[in-house]
Amino acid sequence: MLDLVVRDALLLDGSGDPPVVGSIGIERDRVARVDVGEGDGRGMLDAARTIDGAGLALAPGFIDVHNHSDLSPLILPEMPSTIRQGVTTVVVGNCGSSPYPLAGLADAIWLANGGVEEVPRPAWTSYGDYLDAIAAARPAVNVATLVGHGSVRHEVLGLDRRPPTTAELARMRALVTEAIDAGAFGVSTGLIYVPGLFSATDEIVAVAEAAAHAGGLYASHIRGEARTLFAAIEEALTVGARAGLPVHISHLKCDGAHVWGRSAELLERLHAAPDASADQYPYTAWNSSLASLLPAWAPVGDLERLARTDHERLEAAVSEEIDGVGWERIVVIQTSDPRWNGMDVASIAEGLGEDPIDAFVRLLVADPTSSIVGHAMREDDVEAILGDPAVFVASDASATAPDGTGGDHPVHPRDYGTFPRALALARDRALLPLETVVRKMTSLPAERFGLRDRGVLRAGTFADLVLFDPAGVRDVSTYEASHAFPVGIELVVVNGTVAWEPSDASRIHRNGAVLRR
Repeated sequence: MLDLVVRDALLLDGSGDPPVVGSIGIERDRVARVDVGEGDGRGMLDAARTIDGAGLALAPGFIDVHNHSDLSPLILPEMPSTIRQGVTTVVVGNCGSSPYPLAGLADAIWLANGGVEEVPRPAWTSYGDYLDAIAAARPAVNVATLVGHGSVRHEVLGLDRRPPTTAELARMRALVTEAIDAGAFGVSTGLIYVPGLFSATDEIVAVAEAAAHAGGLYASHIRGEARTLFAAIEEALTVGARAGLPVHISHLKCDGAHVWGRSAELLERLHAAPDASADQYPYTAWNSSLASLLPAWAPVGDLERLARTDHERLEAAVSEEIDGVGWERIVVIQTSDPRWNGMDVASIAEGLGEDPIDAFVRLLVADPTSSIVGHAMREDDVEAILGDPAVFVASDASATAPDGTGGDHPVHPRDYGTFPRALALARDRALLPLETVVRKMTSLPAERFGLRDRGVLRAGTFADLVLFDPAGVRDVSTYEASHAFPVGIELVVVNGTVAWEPSDASRIHRNGAVLRR
């Protein structure tokens, strides 16, 4: 007897082929059979549970290759904002940050839950231990990992602004090799963040080579997404070519006036590269740390002294970083003083009777982990990138919940709505056919990251599935009211078990697994 049958749904198998009506049967954690044709599931009558999928679309579970839920299984293992988007697999360890080596733990905590420090002190002493801890927590979704170059550098060099010695570089490479051998799918960089921004290209190449031996990839939050966007893209491609591994560009965007309107040129350069891919979240605002606006030459700490002694240089550098955006479009979403949450920096400065640069420094000194949203992209560029059939959809988010960790302050709406928003935008703006959007969320990322037997609907593959209303699926979360779940997701199955459904919306079954390369 089959464990679960979904009958007469519009099947989107992840390949990009046009959908067909059919039925699918699940036995334990695998797809046992796929029958095409309305009412053609006659051989699936004997099942523990049968679901009528008429009028709904059934696809492989969505794969989020740029996610920051590195520690969420230990904090919020139900991962409601993730599973309720139809996401069944996340790839974590992005932007150069991973919870092992342990020097990167503080950044991983901040990324996973918005700066809240209440997380069990980890007992792991190796990358494999970290993976075992995530598996033991039984998360709601599957978790695959990258190892963060920034965390590795921090472990070996601390926050020193210098190249590694030969011995230090060998230690960095050894830590990456350990992670890859334990099951990591590649190495990531975050080259606008300390300490990644202290790294020269030669160092990154040498570290990335340590991931190439097992077929890992290089995923990069590149060195700049605004004025230096194209130079930063070239650096990432150079790393891949020299290190001998595939390149993946994280959250592709045209950020700031200097590159607005250049999305076609950006996509053309990406597709001209021999072995490159990219992902995107379909929003016109990014979410990062307030400290990410500091210039690379700014010292770590002692910002008050810098603001006094080199005020004009600091102001010029930060103003260039928000080129064409302005402080009124930089919104604080979390800082130590809750009065400022949800306010833009220009308004905060006005309330304090200060210049925006002084308010910026004040906020950073009070709370170096302050988080911001920058409304710095144009809708036409966002839609052009979303409309590219080869660019994956990814959230750049971490799992959250209205009544859980992070629920007491605003978050970026991508935390709740990325995948439904991509489906809705593609539908409502006629950007891409439904089957193509689904392919961007399933088989393409699965193939690129080496997630075996995921991302497609066929007999023998893992039963990660999402049933949704193709005409009604959409995001609900906004910048003003961010803690809101999407609509139109009707069923999510992870490894053969129904993980979430609207009829029992408060209950999430945790059946995710740690995926190892």
